[in-house]
Amino acid sequence: MELFPPVKPSLLIVDDSPANLSLLAGLLIEHYSVKTVNAGSRALKVASEQQPDLILLDIMMPELDGYEVCRRLKADPRTREIPVIFLTSKTDPDSERLGMTLGAVDYISRPATPAVLLSRVKAHLVAAANTRALRVSNEYLEFEVSRRTRQMAALQNVTILALASLAEARDSETGNHLQRTQRYMELLCRQLGNNARFSDYLSTERIQLMVRCAPLHDIGKVGIPDRILLNPGRYKPADFEIMKTHCVLGRNAIANARASTGENDDFFQIAEELIYSHHERWDGTGYPQGLAGDAIPIPARLMALADVYDAIISPRVYKDGLPHARAAQIIADGRGRHFDPDVVDAFVSLNAEFQAVAAGFADSDAELQEKALSLSRSIA
Repeated sequence: MELFPPVKPSLLIVDDSPANLSLLAGLLIEHYSVKTVNAGSRALKVASEQQPDLILLDIMMPELDGYEVCRRLKADPRTREIPVIFLTSKTDPDSERLGMTLGAVDYISRPATPAVLLSRVKAHLVAAANTRALRVSNEYLEFEVSRRTRQMAALQNVTILALASLAEARDSETGNHLQRTQRYMELLCRQLGNNARFSDYLSTERIQLMVRCAPLHDIGKVGIPDRILLNPGRYKPADFEIMKTHCVLGRNAIANARASTGENDDFFQIAEELIYSHHERWDGTGYPQGLAGDAIPIPARLMALADVYDAIISPRVYKDGLPHARAAQIIADGRGRHFDPDVVDAFVSLNAEFQAVAAGFADSDAELQEKALSLSRSIA
């Protein structure tokens, strides 16, 4: 005696003739778990509740004929995957064509020999089982791909923040600057997604990459000498020229990473543009290339406003932070000169949201004091 006997596949036989039901059940009961019903409405209820593995369906029945039953089965997400075999005395080609068009897997004309019926039922049960197994496998693969993609994105985010924090650790700015500018970038992307000048570029995928890459904007500062980077006063002209090279240093680091991986996707493109060009100005007076207007890449245009706004409101060891209202006015005054006019308009629409991010990720006194102490030690 088997401890766990194999479960027989389940069949639902639908026919308004008791004689036909008895004959078919007697033929199939040895091999399958059989349920019989004599009406289309009852068939729909049983199929929905019990989910048989296969349905043998007569066509000529009162009230709901077999065609209508099949149509409703295929329209219901709970039953649409159950294979249906029409078993009927309607033998004309048009009837058979209609049955197959409605989604049946087979059309068997009566009288069918037991061997033929058993063979075709078995074949379609095997095919249905294989289809289910393939679907489950595909769903599992999709889940795994999605899970691994989320893991890789999370790892990429952590790596980016870690790398960017190395640059910030040598600067007078705090780690909260990275988080704030990242959130400013996301706000601007979402707002500008409805702008005709930006909507084609700002796909969901590019927005995610721009937000992810935002913390890298000043990564090139790791290559700037301490005597310049940590200078609390105004730069000498020669020192400022060196300071400006952080854009080139950061861009080159990403370009080298791209070359080493052999990849050429949007992540590297956006990272390079954002790092290299976020100090360009709309009127062409920025650096390092002196780009103007639409020649400035979109990621850099958005990063420019996010970075400048945060620099204005943030206290540093060498200056006080300005209130939001004053910072907003400075940004507005830079419309068409420092910043893309549409980016400024988006900022104005997001006034309250920017202020909320600034307040929610404000630098603590302890962070500022630690930065000041670190800076004074480095200078000494």
